[in-house]
Amino acid sequence: MAIKNVVIFDREFDISYEIVNPTAKKDIVFLHGWGSNKQIMKNAFSNTLPNFRHIYIDMPGFGKTSNEYILQTVDYVVIIDKFLQAINSVPTAIAGHSYGGKIATLLKPQNLILLSTAGILEEKSFNVKLKILFSKILNKLGLKNFTKIFRSKDVDSMSENMYETFKNVVNEDFTTQFAEFPNNALIFWGEDDTATSLDSGKKISQLIKKSTFKSYKGDHYFFCKYAKDIAKSIEDGIF
Repeated sequence: MAIKNVVIFDREFDISYEIVNPTAKKDIVFLHGWGSNKQIMKNAFSNTLPNFRHIYIDMPGFGKTSNEYILQTVDYVVIIDKFLQAINSVPTAIAGHSYGGKIATLLKPQNLILLSTAGILEEKSFNVKLKILFSKILNKLGLKNFTKIFRSKDVDSMSENMYETFKNVVNEDFTTQFAEFPNNALIFWGEDDTATSLDSGKKISQLIKKSTFKSYKGDHYFFCKYAKDIAKSIEDGIF
């Protein structure tokens, strides 16, 4: 594990990262999802893609990269871009899982790899709508502290600034961003994913003109089981 300090708009971030296959000539970057960290990506892919230098990153607020600020998705994009410049990386491909897929998309790599990515707004369940309603009522009554009982499991144990960051990013509609992505995209999905539905994956594939789509029997973390097959598709499908 290594640490690289980057400064963005007078804000400092000590980015925790790991590199696998350090002498390889082509770079592939792995971005984890919300509430996760680089280790799950490394566990899945570190024994694959031997011709690539793997760069595994803990994004601010996750894993071993701390964060003291309230951020937007565009902030994460600038931070990761600045970090890659700092380690002299021009990635051939960037892979993003869930929330990481949104950041990967905005970085506009030559080859985009999406793993059950977020960014398509889906109809909320009745229970979720009810929690949102009660939270709004408690806020209006000045009982903000009581709204914590309605928070998503994604933000359990998160600091207040990360919870505010979560609220900034959770309901972003990336339909336009996907449609405007100009380069090659490989999209992989879990058929039993309840966090980002299979239909959302198919929609993203339709939106990104230069894309291929492949699904697997599995949930939101399907790639942990099928990493070798996904890696083979990446090797065959990147430019």
